Amino acid sequence: MFLRSRCRCLPLPPAPPPRHRRAGSEVGAAAAPRYEVVVIGGGHAGTEAAAAAARGGACTLLLTHRIGTIGEMSCNPSFGGIGKGHLMREVDALDGLCGRVCDRSGVHYKVLNRCKGPAVWGLRAQIDRGLYKENMQKEILNTPLLTVREASVEDLLLTEPEPGHPGKCQVTGVVLGDGSTVRAGSVILTTGTFLRGEIHIGLETHPAGRLGDQPAIGLAHTLERLGFAVGRLKTGTPPRLAKDTIDFAGLEERAADNPPVPFSFLSEAVWIKPEDQLSCYLTHTNLKAQQIIRDNLHLNNHVRETTRGPRYCPSLESKVLRFPDREHQVWLEPEGLDSNVIYPQGMSMTLPPELQEQVIKSVPGLEKAKILQPGYGVQYDFLDPRQLTTSLESRLVQRLFFAGQINGTTGYEEAAAQGVIAGINACLRVQGRPPFTVSRTEGYVGVLIDDLTALGTSEPYRMFTSRVEFRMALRPDNADARLTHRGFEEAGCVSQQRYEQAVKMRAALEDGIATLKSLQLSISKWSQLLPGVPISSNRRSPVSAFDVLQYQDVNMEILAKAIPEPLGKLAQWRELAERLKIEAAYEWCVVSQQQEMEEVRRDEALQLPEDLDYFAIDASLSAEVREKLDANRPQTIGAVSRIPGITPAAIVNLLRFVKTNHHKTEKLKAVPQSGEYFPGKVYSSKATSQR
Repeated sequence: MFLRSRCRCLPLPPAPPPRHRRAGSEVGAAAAPRYEVVVIGGGHAGTEAAAAAARGGACTLLLTHRIGTIGEMSCNPSFGGIGKGHLMREVDALDGLCGRVCDRSGVHYKVLNRCKGPAVWGLRAQIDRGLYKENMQKEILNTPLLTVREASVEDLLLTEPEPGHPGKCQVTGVVLGDGSTVRAGSVILTTGTFLRGEIHIGLETHPAGRLGDQPAIGLAHTLERLGFAVGRLKTGTPPRLAKDTIDFAGLEERAADNPPVPFSFLSEAVWIKPEDQLSCYLTHTNLKAQQIIRDNLHLNNHVRETTRGPRYCPSLESKVLRFPDREHQVWLEPEGLDSNVIYPQGMSMTLPPELQEQVIKSVPGLEKAKILQPGYGVQYDFLDPRQLTTSLESRLVQRLFFAGQINGTTGYEEAAAQGVIAGINACLRVQGRPPFTVSRTEGYVGVLIDDLTALGTSEPYRMFTSRVEFRMALRPDNADARLTHRGFEEAGCVSQQRYEQAVKMRAALEDGIATLKSLQLSISKWSQLLPGVPISSNRRSPVSAFDVLQYQDVNMEILAKAIPEPLGKLAQWRELAERLKIEAAYEWCVVSQQQEMEEVRRDEALQLPEDLDYFAIDASLSAEVREKLDANRPQTIGAVSRIPGITPAAIVNLLRFVKTNHHKTEKLKAVPQSGEYFPGKVYSSKATSQR
């Protein structure tokens, strides 16, 4: 089944001689359809990747098992949260889809962390599953240059590597389940939990990437044969409950925000009226639920397995084992305006269905609750993300990109953020342009990708504000100022409309700040104009309006009433007024962090050669440090400094070698393995003799 969105297949650059290979056997690909970018998987990473590549001008093919599952929210019916809301804003700043789709699909919008400053506010929304899927499919199926096709992918087409780039081979297309092939300039893998996925309920195990969907087995074998380091992770989802069987009367109600705050910079407001939003409800587990779980752990394979699960969204069984004799929160979340389904956040479990029912009925408010679908666990393969560059291209296979849970992350937002970056770079790779990367000083997505590619992960990675060094500068309100201009000028993935809006906002902010700073009065004069504001007499006089705006009880509306001209016009634009207030509040923090940010940028600018053999170089490095460097393959001196166990002395010695001695080292060369088409592990001749 094909669905095409005004796609014209543009010619790719001349390909090398067609010595394409799949896993060991030759595949003729001369008559195969040809796309510039092929994306495998229609989940949150895949949809963002496909749309980003198409926005960048690449003729793109999205391959998915079922078109009807595009936009499926496999687990929780919500987007955003602390740290995750920042990613949503950054995806939106790069013209991604999920933010504006959420603004047309939410039923409960809430800004978390309001008790703290705007830098760590977490935009979040409960989403109508049906509406989200419908709106995401409209976006995807109407994106110019994007074709969507139902098909499974079993293998990759590969050929000799391009000279001058790391990697032992190059991907040139995919092999579908029916044996046909599709040629591609770049390929993006976004397989989610489908890579050799298994579902666990009690002692039963079924091959599946999601309930009712088959796993991807062929691709898992291909990646292993290519030499990728593969690990195993697990996650889970709670049982779904019938809303009309729950007693909400004695539960704690949490209403939505009024007015709701949109995710997208393009949205003036969300689609739903504030008064029509649905509430969430809070209840707790008790000792009875804990006892049922403890007595039946022997009936739960998922918990007994050694596979690592999510630390920050653990199963109820894991919480009972880790934190015994405690009550645990359970949020009852609506799944849609017209849905009778409730999602009990915090009750992910994989006990047999009859025992899940006992646990549910032990919880206050759920005594008569009916289970519509049992909870289950999923175990799946992931690839060590240290095998990727910060553009999310593989180091082993050229032009092959990875995004989403295949890189060891958890969550829709982390997947979407990686998808946008992978889609942009797959497009740029085909066009022969430099990669688009975001540093730790520029965005949460930069922190996410740097953490993954520099440090790897042994458990599902979740974004938090605490992972970010420069939180005061990397706020949700200024994601457009940080990324939209770069996305338009360097990546070509941002629409003219969004770019012009960002330019307009940037100019208005600069003019507004200049106006506020130029308006300076004595402390006594400010005290007359604003008698309720305790302006410190210790401040140096005169004091600017921008300085006064830093006070907690002052906003642009109050200032405009005191000094209508020239401040009245600044207060009329609500979004501008709010952003001016935030800029004033954080100015001193951002200024104080500038030196630290410049130091990080300098370190990030010191690139390490791709062909560096850490076991062979003549530098004063311990064997342990060499092993860590070889395992992590950092791309910059900045990334080296974040590897646990790397000493400051080792960093200095490595930097000295790179600056003065690297030109003397021998070039890497591929050493073919006997009886195999693909080159084996890459060594320099010096390294080969020493090992």
